[in-house]
Amino acid sequence: MKQDIRGTEREPVPKSLVYIIDDDEHVRGGVASLLTSVGIQVRAFESADDFLAEELPAVPSCLILDIRLRGSSGLVLQEEFLKESIRFPIVFLTGHGDIEMSVKAMKAGAFDFMTKPFKDQQLIDTVAAALRKDRESKRNESLVADVRTTYGSLTLREQEVIKLVAQGLLNKQIADTLGVSEPTIKVHRGRAMHKLGVRSVADLIKKLQQLTSKG
Repeated sequence: MKQDIRGTEREPVPKSLVYIIDDDEHVRGGVASLLTSVGIQVRAFESADDFLAEELPAVPSCLILDIRLRGSSGLVLQEEFLKESIRFPIVFLTGHGDIEMSVKAMKAGAFDFMTKPFKDQQLIDTVAAALRKDRESKRNESLVADVRTTYGSLTLREQEVIKLVAQGLLNKQIADTLGVSEPTIKVHRGRAMHKLGVRSVADLIKKLQQLTSKG
């Protein structure tokens, strides 16, 4: 029976994509059918090489990964993804899992670790949560990228001025620090605040804090 997850925290994230890597055709097909039945777009692969050859669109995503694959294990593949900056959530599935493997996977940043056989609703809920997490991560990354681009458009003097503004210095203090006139500081401050789209020191501080954010 088709699961009904509308109107709840389990609802799929629009325009999202779930990847499945499992060399067991029965499991791979079963997971794909389950997720498709609740409106989740899926791409399934028999091997890691097939997946790595795929173009990955910039949409909220997660990966359902078998811990034991022919060739490299899922844990080795997880390490390779980190090196390649593929950082969307990974949900491990295994029929042979143990505490040591699950701890290693979680320490490396896995979103969850599930043992076969699993409950359908448990997997659906886990995938939905992973997609929401990746959507939020991508949204934050986009915001940070916009701030960095805007900050990069400031002149060096404007950057100097707003950093001192964020530290709580008054225009006169900034003028004394930089050895320029106070009216000049006001001009640089006004231009920088306008470019960054902020109206208060509090908003400015938030913007600057985003520059050091990892998204």
